[in-house]
Amino acid sequence: MTETRKTRVALLFGGRSSEHAVSCVTAAGVMGAIDTDKYEVVPVGITRAGQWVLSQGDWHQWALNAGQPPEVEASAATVRLAEADGSARLIVAEPNQVPRELGDVDVVFPLLHGAFGEDGTIQGLLELADVRYVGAGVLASAVGMDKHFMKVAFEAAGLAVGPYTTVTDKQWRRDPQEVRDAVDRLGYPVFVKPCRAGSSVGISKVDRPEDLDAAIAEARRHDLRLVIEAAIAGREIECGVLEGRGCDAPRTSLPGEIVVQGGAHTFYDFAAKYVENDAASLSCPADLPPEAIEKVRELAATAFDAVSAEGLSRVDFFYTPEGEFVINEINTMPGFTPISMYPAMWAATGLGYRELIDELIQLALDRPTGLR
Repeated sequence: MTETRKTRVALLFGGRSSEHAVSCVTAAGVMGAIDTDKYEVVPVGITRAGQWVLSQGDWHQWALNAGQPPEVEASAATVRLAEADGSARLIVAEPNQVPRELGDVDVVFPLLHGAFGEDGTIQGLLELADVRYVGAGVLASAVGMDKHFMKVAFEAAGLAVGPYTTVTDKQWRRDPQEVRDAVDRLGYPVFVKPCRAGSSVGISKVDRPEDLDAAIAEARRHDLRLVIEAAIAGREIECGVLEGRGCDAPRTSLPGEIVVQGGAHTFYDFAAKYVENDAASLSCPADLPPEAIEKVRELAATAFDAVSAEGLSRVDFFYTPEGEFVINEINTMPGFTPISMYPAMWAATGLGYRELIDELIQLALDRPTGLR
């Protein structure tokens, strides 16, 4: 009898965004847990300059060791994704060599965070190549990456959104005082955020007007469009969403809670997330009344549908002292290491890390490419 071929999964990680290292750490988690009896894994790293390179399959290479961020290095050999005869193929091109094929790809798992990966760009490339992929499509990825337009979508869906103002590059260069006045109307403290970045990169909490310009300058290093949000008093509650099979409604996890321990951290910043193990605690399931748990799961599914998400998302809320949920954001490619909140919430709900990876790949294989 002919042995059944394993499903071929290309893992894409690294990338051109400021979240390059976070993406590598995520890839390490997936490589270490994926069912290799069922899937053949082809790890493809993307350098900060955008080169695709064939990477080693040893997940330890991409883990966060002793706080040192992993990095995809450039190579003389470039990996290319090409479509031929109705299938997607990986090809390795080297100087003065005939290009060699790595074979067909059944599904791509883009473990990319931030710009040029989580924002619809890689999704558009994969659609053009007619290859199935894990996660949200072009529109949902773009909207979910943009902190301004996601709020517009949430408000249209009837979700509660906190006070904010958006600052474009032209607005800041043309009339910075107008921006300062708009922030004054929000009231301090505020959070200054790059519009299209994640993992708390470039985010500052600003308590005084005299510190605003420096925070804007820091955020503009990562994105020339900014969102400035009024601080909201409340607990940080998150909920995982998983696309339903077929016509089924989105599935939601038990909610989790992030508690920042204080000290040098006034909010859940990059160091608290990825570097300092004792800077924050993740509690799952969150200690909430049963009716609040039911409500936040309902709201998370609404947010998922509001941006037309597919595959997976993590939806973040503030739970106010009055018992109301104010949505903060949606992440269409959330942190996905074994200890990240998204897998942790699903583990608490009864779906383990390896099983979650399998379910996401199966969802991608079941979903057609193109308009849907």
